Amino acid sequence: MMSFITELGPWNWLFAAAALFILEAIVPGVFLLWFGFAAVVVGVIALSTGMALSWQLFTFGIFAILSVLAARRLLNYGGESTNQNNLNIRGQQYVGRSFVLENAIKNGRGRVRVGDSLWVVEGPDIEAGATVRVTDSRGTLLVVEPLVENGDLSETGKLS
Repeated sequence: MMSFITELGPWNWLFAAAALFILEAIVPGVFLLWFGFAAVVVGVIALSTGMALSWQLFTFGIFAILSVLAARRLLNYGGESTNQNNLNIRGQQYVGRSFVLENAIKNGRGRVRVGDSLWVVEGPDIEAGATVRVTDSRGTLLVVEPLVENGDLSETGKLS
């Protein structure tokens, strides 16, 4: 087996690159791809120059590091930031927003339509169709208050 590998010489790099590309397609994540590119580069250089094996290994190491660093810089790996501080706390994303009640709030509970879903809301008793503002969230429950723009709220939650 070892003689077969030494007889192939620089072609081993291209076979290794093909194996790395195939593994990249099978294994989740994008990390073998950059080593595959480095193996292709070393294989082409070794075929065209007849470079010694020790220099091939050194060149592979250099190109592997450079390709990973270039990919991190170009694709912004690890540097992603979001302006959505509450990304995994979905209810908190709605705090401060106003919605129209789908179902009246009776005995402290009702429903509001947010996009294509209904959320359970908690607040004072208010009739369906009224506009409410989300003040807080507790898991999948939104805490709301009536939104009054011009006018007063009666005790039932209707505009008078």
